[in-house]
Amino acid sequence: MKTRAFSEKESLELITQMLQQTRQNLEIGSGNLFLYYGYAAVVLSVAVFAAVLLTHQSIWAAGWFLMFVVWIGQLVAGRRRREAVVTFMDRAIAQTWQVVGMLFALTVVVIAAIGWGTGIYDFALMLPLSLLYAGIGTAVTGVIVRVGALVYMPLVAFVLAIYMLVMLAAGASPEAWWHLGFGGAFLVMMVVPGHVLNHKAKRSCSRN
Repeated sequence: MKTRAFSEKESLELITQMLQQTRQNLEIGSGNLFLYYGYAAVVLSVAVFAAVLLTHQSIWAAGWFLMFVVWIGQLVAGRRRREAVVTFMDRAIAQTWQVVGMLFALTVVVIAAIGWGTGIYDFALMLPLSLLYAGIGTAVTGVIVRVGALVYMPLVAFVLAIYMLVMLAAGASPEAWWHLGFGGAFLVMMVVPGHVLNHKAKRSCSRN
C-alpha cells in the first residue's frame, strides 16, 4: 500500500480546510455552545443576584444548578444532530467540553459526598471552580480553532476565580455581587468570543 507524502503547501491547505469546516460546524448564527452557556449564565446571574440581594438568603444561589439544564440540552441536541463532515478538530473540541462537563458534575458529587459525611454542605466553591473549568474549555477551543478572542478572553474569569478562592480561603463568605460578577465573566469569556467565532465562520462560508 502506497502512502503519499504531502508537501508543505498541501499540508497548510488541508489544515486551513479543517479549520474552516470546524468553525462552520460550530453552528453559524444559530447559537453555538458559547452563546448558549454564556447567555444562560448572564440571565441566571442577574436573577440569582437580585434574589440574594433582596432576600438576604444565600439559598437562592442554588439557582445556578439550572445551568445543568443547558448542559443536558446540549447533550441531547448533540446526539440528534449529525454534522455533514466531522474533523479531528471537531472531535477534539467535543471531547474537551465533555471533560469540562464531567468536571462540573464531579465537583457537585464530591461536595455533596463531603457534606453527607461531615454534615457541612458548602457549594460556595462552585462559583470559582466553574469559572476555571469554563475558562479552560474556552481557551483550549480557541487554541484548536486558532481564534485569539477565545484564548485570551477567559483571563477575566481566571482573575475573578482566583480572587474568590483567595477570599474563601481567608474565611470570607460569598457576597451577592459575586453572582453578578460570574455572569459578567461569562459575558466576556463566552458571549463575546462566541459572536466573534460566528462572524469568522460566516466570512469563511462567504468565500466558499
